[in-house]
Amino acid sequence: MDNKRLYTPSTIQEILNRHGFTMTKALGQNFLIDGNTVRGIVQGSGVTKEDRVLEIGPGIGTLTEELALEAKSVLAVEKDQRLKPILEETMADYDNVEILFGDALKLDLKKEWEDRFGQDPVHIVANLPYYVTTPILGALFDLDLPLKSLTVMVQKEVAERMCGQEGTKDYG
Repeated sequence: MDNKRLYTPSTIQEILNRHGFTMTKALGQNFLIDGNTVRGIVQGSGVTKEDRVLEIGPGIGTLTEELALEAKSVLAVEKDQRLKPILEETMADYDNVEILFGDALKLDLKKEWEDRFGQDPVHIVANLPYYVTTPILGALFDLDLPLKSLTVMVQKEVAERMCGQEGTKDYG
């Protein structure tokens, strides 16, 4: 990779075209293309150079790249095996990133984390698709990891339901 950041629409389109990659609607794929959003997610997470991060769903690595620049290490879990050659390319310059391919809902993420980092505290960061937000969040809370922070980007409708008043139609 050259020094272009991944979060520009033209860079993302060029990478996807070069690899012949098309997004899968069934996986709810929606890659981040706005640098302000990417930087805002990482800033909001509070990640520093001493921190280790678990990222769910790196996609082509847009958020992963920003995390790699700010964190000690990043373990990114990606379900879509078709992204392997893209992530190998986009993350080639980051020796503090490891990509683990598998379904975050089926992997033993606690074991994967402990095998790599023991009881080091974890920042979890993710840009979650609509259809899997609730199951992923439930699974993450059930992991009993030494959680330092949980920062997720979700679809507006999901956020509204999460913040809705109990007993109202917006509650979920």
